[in-house]
Amino acid sequence: MEKFTIIVAAHKAYPMPDMQMYLPVQVGSAISAALPYVRDDTGRNISEKNKTFCELTGLYWGWNHLDAEYIGLCHYRRYFARRRFGSRWERILTEAEAQQLLLQKDVILPKKRHYWIETNYSQYIHAHHREDLDTTRQILSEMHPDYLPAYDAVMKRTSGHRFNMFIMKKEILDAYCGWLFDVLFELERRLDISGYDPVSRRVFGYVGERLLDVWVETNHIAYSELPVVNMERQNWLKKGSQFLLRKWKGMTKHD
Repeated sequence: MEKFTIIVAAHKAYPMPDMQMYLPVQVGSAISAALPYVRDDTGRNISEKNKTFCELTGLYWGWNHLDAEYIGLCHYRRYFARRRFGSRWERILTEAEAQQLLLQKDVILPKKRHYWIETNYSQYIHAHHREDLDTTRQILSEMHPDYLPAYDAVMKRTSGHRFNMFIMKKEILDAYCGWLFDVLFELERRLDISGYDPVSRRVFGYVGERLLDVWVETNHIAYSELPVVNMERQNWLKKGSQFLLRKWKGMTKHD
């Protein structure tokens, strides 16, 4: 058994960390041209759902197939960072540093994203479809009512952990994924996304991001936070303008 295996979800060829614990996995390999990475369409898998579940097809594969004491998920262009200085590749979290953090807390999560002028709920519905979150809440009320208080609290906040990124013990991962995919598969059955555009069709990946905090809080999971290092430069002016435009359009649409 490996000590650590961190899935690096990738849908295209890209430079990868030269560290044993990072495992490049081609997500959506069942519906894409082959890459020189481990495929997520072997054995028990949901690879063909990648356009709606995003990196979670890699998580589902890893949950069912990886044998490691700790399992995590990051992206080909996003990793947990260990320090603020140095090149992007020099800043990526090492196994020794991850192990030290996990001696203190059960889970490693990315630092929260803050919306400041939006709640998690309003930010989502201004960018996507209100039905996605409202139906999720209905499912929790029927199938997992003990998670409803945390869900309502998370939706009212202006910050949250994003990217479906984490590192956790395998037994914690088993509990999390069993619950997460139970909710998401039911959401998939209930939602009609036939009229969604390609971005909004990623709904189950987006909702999965919002459910991580709900699960962590309900189960009283102690976690450490690390910043995220992005391998590609961000145009923050463009991202900020898009955020404000979505908010304005969403308020106009819903008011």
